[in-house]
This record gives sequence, structure tokens and C-alpha cells, in this order.
Amino acid sequence: MTGGASVDDWFSLDHHCEVPMTSRIASCCCGQLNIEVQGETLGAGVCHCLACQRRTGSVFAALAAYAAPWKANGAATEYVRTGDAGASFRFRFCPICGSTVFHTEEGNDDCVMVAVGAFADPAFPPPQDSVYECRRHAWVQLPEGIARYEKDPD
Repeated sequence: MTGGASVDDWFSLDHHCEVPMTSRIASCCCGQLNIEVQGETLGAGVCHCLACQRRTGSVFAALAAYAAPWKANGAATEYVRTGDAGASFRFRFCPICGSTVFHTEEGNDDCVMVAVGAFADPAFPPPQDSVYECRRHAWVQLPEGIARYEKDPD
């Protein structure tokens, strides 16, 4: 048990086990910027759009969505980009090492999208969705059975 928690904090009076909420921390390469998210992912996916390719320096972005609340620590540089459907997204990256760690949709505080690689967890669950398949590099192989969209789904 951590943080001074007692046995009573973990068990209710009728002896039913209360499971503490799972948390994960994703951070930049140098460790200066991180984000702590709570609970299970709302879903994970990859985006092959040209903006994500340029933003990540890779052939796609791998992202996982988490419901609020979340907590960011450290200084972040921000970049706002408007997507094809008109929504604006605020990307946060480390001003020291340049790693993109997370982003949010402007006007939507209900969830945060975290760069899967920032968790540094090879056991992270595979993506369920692949968007902008029209921009996917032909040699990129993804898991069987994931949902595929030529562009961004409505």
C-alpha cells in the first residue's frame, strides 16, 4: 500500500474489495514533461495522415485516448493544428527534447490523446483503428481485424 493508505482504505466495511483505479504515466524522452492518466484506455489507433507523419517524424502516429481527469507535469510547448473536418487540436511537446507527449481537441475537455510510445511499454495493447489509410505506406503492416478508414471517420 502506498501513500499512507491503511487496510481500511482498501476494504469497505462489508469486506468487499475496492479496486484502486489504474494510472499510467507517459513522458518525453528527457523526462521533463509527463502526463498521468487514469483508468483504461478508451481506445488506441494509428493515423497515417501527412500531418501526423510530419509531426512525429515517423510513418504514422500511434495514439491512445483517455477520459478526464488527467494531469500534466513540466513545461510544454504547444502547437494548434486544424484537421480536415475543421476541429482544432492542441499538441503538447517538450521544449527541451522535442518529444510529442499528448494532445487535446479544442473545446473538448472530456479526453486526452497520448502518444503510445511515450508510455515506453512494449506490452501496450494494439490499435483498434487505422485512419487515413489512403496515406499509409504500402510496407506498413497492421494487426488483422482492426477497423480501417480511408480518411477520418465521421
